[in-house]
Amino acid sequence: MTSDIFAQQGIECSIRSKKVLLVDEEAGDLRILRLILEGQGFEVFTYISFEAGILCLEAEPFDFVVVSQGSHAFEGRTVLDRAMQLDRRRPVLVLTRCIDMHCYLEAMQMGAIDYLEKPVPPADLLRFVQAHVASREFRINETSA
Repeated sequence: MTSDIFAQQGIECSIRSKKVLLVDEEAGDLRILRLILEGQGFEVFTYISFEAGILCLEAEPFDFVVVSQGSHAFEGRTVLDRAMQLDRRRPVLVLTRCIDMHCYLEAMQMGAIDYLEKPVPPADLLRFVQAHVASREFRINETSA
């Protein structure tokens, strides 16, 4: 059903079986994000703890990472930091319920591709993930050629 809605809006995903890691302490948000991305053919891994997300990140190659900021203490920083250590070219998106300028600046300085306030409209999320995954794939193919 989800993919039908996006197809009607003209949003198609030609990217298949790309891996996305979602790390968010809110189970409801994880469920919604997973449904949106799986509906377009992404292979999605979800974790409610930042520590478990890091362990998965270290064990699996991911094309895209979405991590929640957490509180104003920015607990999601640990996932962002580890993702950047493992692969600086991997896009990491930070989501938050309440924008905090300090956390925003820190996330961007650490290498996040963006910092968005929840809820992110499904069509916007899909366009964002698809564009960055395609761009990353293009850069990888360009450097290996």
